[in-house]
This record gives sequence, C-alpha cells and structure tokens, in this order.
Amino acid sequence: MLRIITLNLNGIRSAWRKGVLPWAAAQNADIICLQELKAQDADLSEEMQAPDGFHAYYRCADKKGYSGVGLWCRKKPEGISEVLGSAEFDAEGRYLRADFAGLSVISLYQPSGSSSDLRQEAKYRFMNFIYPHLQALASSGREVIVCADWNIAHQEIDLKNWRGNRKNSGFLPEERAWVGRLLDDEGWCDVYRQLHPSVGEESYTWWSNRGQAWAKNVGWRLDYQLATPAIAATARSAAVYKEQRFSDHAPLTIDYDFDLDRPRP
Repeated sequence: MLRIITLNLNGIRSAWRKGVLPWAAAQNADIICLQELKAQDADLSEEMQAPDGFHAYYRCADKKGYSGVGLWCRKKPEGISEVLGSAEFDAEGRYLRADFAGLSVISLYQPSGSSSDLRQEAKYRFMNFIYPHLQALASSGREVIVCADWNIAHQEIDLKNWRGNRKNSGFLPEERAWVGRLLDDEGWCDVYRQLHPSVGEESYTWWSNRGQAWAKNVGWRLDYQLATPAIAATARSAAVYKEQRFSDHAPLTIDYDFDLDRPRP
C-alpha cells in the first residue's frame, strides 16, 4: 500500500505549534505533500528540516511569509525537481516534484485570486502556464500524482454556498472549465471524487476564518490528488481528517494499492 497525504499548512511554523508533526508521524504515510509554508529556509528549525522518519524537501518563496511547498518522503526519491521554468512562479515556490522508480509525486500550490483582480490575473497566468506541463506529464508514460491546493472547487457538490459563489474566485466558470479539461481531455483522475462520487459536505477541505464557517461546515473542496489513470485505478480509500485542526485546510489522505519499489516498465 502507498499512503499519500496532502495538506495546506497556512504557515508551517503555525501548524508545527498545533501538533502537525506528531500527527503526521502517526499516520504511517509514505509521502506527505505540503503547501503554503509561509517560511524561508532560514526559518525552518532542525526538526522541520529533518522530521523523524522522513526525507524532507522544501521550495520556499523568495518573498518572506509567502507561499512555498514541501515534500516529506519515507523512501528517498531518486530525484527532486523544483523548477517549472517560469521566473514569476518559480520565485513564488509553487512546485516540488519527487521521482521514484515507478512514480512521480508533485506538491503544487496554485495561486488564489480572491484577494484582488491582480491576483486573479496571476492565477489565470499560472493556470495557462501549468496546463501544458500537466499535459506533458499525463502523456509521459510515467505514473504521476499531483497533490495540490488548486484553489478551485470544480463542481457544485464541492462547496456549501455554490449559488452565492458563482461570480467569486475559486468557483468561476473559467476555473471550473479548466479543471474539467484536465479531467476530460487530458485524462487526469480526481481520485477522491472517483472513490466518492456523491459525497458533499464530508469532502470539504477548506473553511474561511470569517464568521462561523468551520462550526457550520460552510466549506470548499480545494485540495485534490489528481492522478494518471493507471495509479488512480489502484486507489482504495480516501478521507479528509477533521478531528484536529492544523490550519484553515484539512489533510486529505488517499491509499493506493501501489509499490514504490516496483520496477519501471
């Protein structure tokens, strides 16, 4: 079995104080993908740089207290890549890829456009830039899993107040159609939705800090694991963990019937 967890930390130092490491250590995960570190390399403690039982890799943003992604791997990867080839988005620390013998796992943090029109335009630029990269990955012949805070709820089932958010970032028609093209045209599988096609409120992974969104479960499903078809077909279980809160996002755990040590075809 291969267990992969994805989690937006909304600040690794904040999540650390809330106990994310003891929780992670108890999950028996093979790979944990992290987004929104909000830290530079110099801010990472020795424990963060070498969490017990994991090989840890980070791509921090150049800007302080902003973005950043990470990967914790039980098995040491054969290779690590952190460069997409975009000066704008590489500087924001939005991509980290680990390559194993039969699989690549990516931690990705797509921009949010909710703060301003300028950031929405940046989000569209990122979507336009990453799409051909995802196309190439899907046709590469490798098995790939992209763990990401996509900052998009794909369908009405993926957020509580879908009617009131049709003109808001994260549920705009253009954004939803972009996800649809990845799934329908490029062959990517939304693994959670494949396993749970009709689950609504239990699928949410993000809640606004405003009002009583968490208490009332007024949430959004923004955190997905998208996978190439063959490995997606091996997924056996998927769950969102809500018993503890480490950030405004919840961890998504998916188990695959897959062996990291299997040889390349």
